[in-house]
Amino acid sequence: MTHTTTDQPGRRPSGAVVPVLAFAGIVVAVMQTLLVPVIKDLPQLLDTAPSNATWVLTSTLLSGAVATPIMGRLGDLYGKRRMLILSLAVMVAGALISALTSQLLTMIVGRTLQGFAMGAIPLGIGLMRDMLPREKLGSAMALMSSSIGVGGGLALPAAALVAQHTNWHALFYGAAGLGALAIVLTLLVVPESPMRAQGSFDLLGALGLSTGLVLLLLPITKGSDWGWSSGTTLGLFAASVVVLLLWGLFELRHRAPLVDLRTTARPAVLFTNLASIMVGVAFYVVSLVLPQLLQLPSATGYGLGRSMVVAGLCVAPLGLTMMFTAPVYARLSARYGPKVTLIIGLLIIAIGYGGGLGLMDAAWQTIVTSVVLGAGIGLAYSSLPALIVGAVPASETGAANGLNTLMRSIGTSVSSAVIGMVLANTAKKAGGVAIPTMHGFRVSFLIATAAVAVGLLMALCLPKAARPVQQHTQLRASSEEDASLAQAEEALRGFRGRVLGADGVPVARAKVTLIDRRGRQAGATVSEEDGTYALAVPAQGAYVLAAKASGHGPLASSATHSGEERAVVLDLSLPGETVNA
Repeated sequence: MTHTTTDQPGRRPSGAVVPVLAFAGIVVAVMQTLLVPVIKDLPQLLDTAPSNATWVLTSTLLSGAVATPIMGRLGDLYGKRRMLILSLAVMVAGALISALTSQLLTMIVGRTLQGFAMGAIPLGIGLMRDMLPREKLGSAMALMSSSIGVGGGLALPAAALVAQHTNWHALFYGAAGLGALAIVLTLLVVPESPMRAQGSFDLLGALGLSTGLVLLLLPITKGSDWGWSSGTTLGLFAASVVVLLLWGLFELRHRAPLVDLRTTARPAVLFTNLASIMVGVAFYVVSLVLPQLLQLPSATGYGLGRSMVVAGLCVAPLGLTMMFTAPVYARLSARYGPKVTLIIGLLIIAIGYGGGLGLMDAAWQTIVTSVVLGAGIGLAYSSLPALIVGAVPASETGAANGLNTLMRSIGTSVSSAVIGMVLANTAKKAGGVAIPTMHGFRVSFLIATAAVAVGLLMALCLPKAARPVQQHTQLRASSEEDASLAQAEEALRGFRGRVLGADGVPVARAKVTLIDRRGRQAGATVSEEDGTYALAVPAQGAYVLAAKASGHGPLASSATHSGEERAVVLDLSLPGETVNA
């Protein structure tokens, strides 16, 4: 079991922290759709076969999938801000490599490094949890989580405009510039998190997970080229199952695993991750279908005959709406909880795809579809980190959100493969060229609707949300100190965290007592049903937090609070040996 430290950051977080982290997330997400406007021209631009050119996109996907959980764990161990800056720096290096070459192999190397930055999004979510007050955390995490879609949506028209009027290498120079700006802003504005997980990095676990993911995602992304029944595709799928099973057995026996599988097996985490896959599928369908529909010639009878830039602008509301749903999510979640908000988001996505089946006859109709889907996907994406954060210890936030981001990536990969296969199999020949049909577009929307239905079932299986941590605490003091302590309780935050058993399971109804340096009780509370607790401090200084619960050994943990208006996060892990209640 990992524990956390309570060292304070070098400086207090400013109000610019959330916009800067969200900007970094948007910059990273841009890498996924950066080349979509020129995807059909890549074979000619790189002087290679179409099957080889697809590696320019596949390499980014694979490296992003591998990097997300690994960077999340490294952030938990060595500092989330430090790993965030490293991720952005690798992305900038990759963008510059791609900008300076037209050789396929070198381009793949650069794109692989760009995908490495996907770990920045769970790292940003972890930083927000560690430093922001509870009332600001919901909308902040919502914005960070939605940055995946926001960046992808906004990149389409911007990249199309650049590709249409300048050399395509300018796309990479622009990406490198945005990445460098994100690094500078992070260094200037974002403090390092005080949270650390104890233990060492699970190198064998990282290698095993990376190998398993590559073996799984490679046939998913290349199956349509190789053939879904080919020996290569089936062999890689079989190898991925074997490797991931062996990796899982290793992780269960490791004292400090890369991914705590026992935690991920909890219903709150498991069903959230399964729902994330379905949301990823739904998000990518609209990104694949609408741009093609908009750019097909009107001579086909159903194509809308728009330019590359206009097509990007028509899809841009998808990302913009996702951005603006963050404050809406915060209000809905505060009132009804993230589970209900996820369900609402999935229902809106279903309405968007259902209505979109009949809204494909004009450009303005695609804009309406983009807005509705953006609202639903924004609410769904915003709910996911809140559900994960509420179900895992603070010391595992980075790794857990990294795994959740990975689940979304798997969803987009599956979506790309399935929709690509559907559009190819339903295409018609015109002048020797295969053109997607309206039937293929509608089947794609139906597949997205089915994925949303499965996601909705997963969301309904989520356990009932526990009550939020109460903002008040039960302070014990003499009558002479009551007034000053009540005032201090409103001004200072104190300590918060979760009470956990030796097996990592939250302990409900555990008594947590705050003891000052003179040995006097300065506060006391009882943990909630999900193990969370919160205790205000009367003044800055050193304290001891004592925790005990029936069936567990007692625990005393020392901690220091600097008096800042923020909570020090400290998870309390009770010993495994039982005692008489």
